[in-house]
Amino acid sequence: MIRKLFLHIILVLVISNNILSQTESELFLEGATIIDMKIDGNYLWVATYGQGIFRYSFSEEKWFNYSTANNNLDNDLFFTLEVSPNFVWAGTTEGLFTLDRKTNRWTKRKFALGGEFGNWIRALKYDKKRDVLWIGRFRNITHFDVKRRRYTDIDRMQGNDQKSNNIKSIEMDGDSLIWFGSESGVHKFDIKKTINDPAAWTYINNKDRNFLGEGASVSVSAFLFEGKNIWFGTDEFVTRENPTFNVGGIYLFNRKFSWERISRVDGLGGNGIYTMARTGNYIWTGVYEFDRRDKKEFGKGLYLINRITNEVTPVNLDEIKINSSKIISLLFESDYLWIGTDRGLARLKISNKLAEWGGK
Repeated sequence: MIRKLFLHIILVLVISNNILSQTESELFLEGATIIDMKIDGNYLWVATYGQGIFRYSFSEEKWFNYSTANNNLDNDLFFTLEVSPNFVWAGTTEGLFTLDRKTNRWTKRKFALGGEFGNWIRALKYDKKRDVLWIGRFRNITHFDVKRRRYTDIDRMQGNDQKSNNIKSIEMDGDSLIWFGSESGVHKFDIKKTINDPAAWTYINNKDRNFLGEGASVSVSAFLFEGKNIWFGTDEFVTRENPTFNVGGIYLFNRKFSWERISRVDGLGGNGIYTMARTGNYIWTGVYEFDRRDKKEFGKGLYLINRITNEVTPVNLDEIKINSSKIISLLFESDYLWIGTDRGLARLKISNKLAEWGGK
């Protein structure tokens, strides 16, 4: 009881107006749209939509930019990013870009299968233990054996539902499972089995009370794993013609039968979920609202969710000097939360206790 009370006091200190204004926060890459971030040793790698790829050296506190403006990269519009000790991979609508970190040169690979949209790379995840890069494309999943340089395409379309093969997100679940979010449900793969084994794959959509059976379809934009629970961040896409197509929100699944949903009615500013990150007992999430009249997404800020009580608390962006409510990407490392928006990158120092208490 004392432990929970102390953690609650820390949270209040972090988000209260009087204290938060004194919290250490820094702004970087002002004006850039920050899509994805990864940390590898001494470097932070940042993918942007419009200004290429940035690399930040922690030891030197310096930025380096790969872009068409600097004539060292033949693209500026990126959707995802992943790193390994030897390579950096970045996804575009034109295929997969790869940086050889030894030669400092980029190459591009296009994919033959998948039709017109087969080269739109929207998600990447590197399995360090097996030296495998998983590639989520608008059409198909690709398994890339890095050592053997062997690409294997996997069509995960369920019946006639093309959206079930439109991949949006990928995340490792411990050491034995990997999840793929599509525009119509999720695919779970048992890494201990072969990719061609049908028994290795499980598909879950919003039928049979999964995702509470809500909406015409469920588009999964983000994953977060903690303890027995899986947090699914989903997209909101509703129009006047289809008011319940993708209802959005965050779904909590206990890996058995229980599903819960956190949405606007619980205090979120919108039902669309861009990103999630965890610090101890708290989940940070960037949300948006889909305007059914204009058919556009509008950023609705940053929120904290107590993963024990599901209580939702808005974060005052003015107090942490963030000049945009469109929170696209989040990355927590050590004492800092990196916050990517459509107008730049912020680094917020988080209380060690907030990050550590209850987080094991």
